[in-house]
Amino acid sequence: MATRILVVDDEPDLLELVRFNLAQAGFEVETAETGEEGITLARGHRPDLMVLDVMLPDLSGTEVCRRIRSDAELAGLPILMLTAKSEEVDRIVGFELGVDDYVTKPFSPRELTLRVQAILRRSRNEPAQANVMRQGSIELDPERHRCRVDGDAISLTAKEFQLLVTLMSRPGRVFAREQLLDRVWGSDITVTLRTIDTHMKRLREKLGSSAERIETVRGVGYRFAD
Repeated sequence: MATRILVVDDEPDLLELVRFNLAQAGFEVETAETGEEGITLARGHRPDLMVLDVMLPDLSGTEVCRRIRSDAELAGLPILMLTAKSEEVDRIVGFELGVDDYVTKPFSPRELTLRVQAILRRSRNEPAQANVMRQGSIELDPERHRCRVDGDAISLTAKEFQLLVTLMSRPGRVFAREQLLDRVWGSDITVTLRTIDTHMKRLREKLGSSAERIETVRGVGYRFAD
């Protein structure tokens, strides 16, 4: 079955350019011109990856991303965002919301295709976890992208979920910030170490009373308390 890509952009020419080139690369491509339509198609057709423009007529790309990440059924959907902005702060905001990668306009169709393939390759190469992971009051199901704390379901972004899986897979082991960036974002993504700290802060807030299980090792990184 062909890998399904959903492209959301309100510029007809660019939408057709992206659709054509991804189809030429062997992907099954579906398109939407508004954020609401994109969210509806994502929920109904479950694509393997979303290519999302940051500037849309109804919802911003960041708002679409926020809604996707807050939906338990779609939270793990990889997102590649298209933007005309190149400032580092814009990329950081996107990464903090759970965007997997950025492509800045204007871009070459070949670059876009390669980045899509790289994201899909990383997501498929993530270690398979056949069993539910349990540590104290935290229960993590990597296959279903579900997390429970004290029996209550909590919504995590894709990056928050991957960080927690990484830490819980080796309780007591200290992971340097650089290691976490490489494991969760991939070595070809340029983000700052501050991104890790921001994600950890939000992850701890969501874990509530279990937040103390994630320990900061000053000057090094983080570990999950054994």
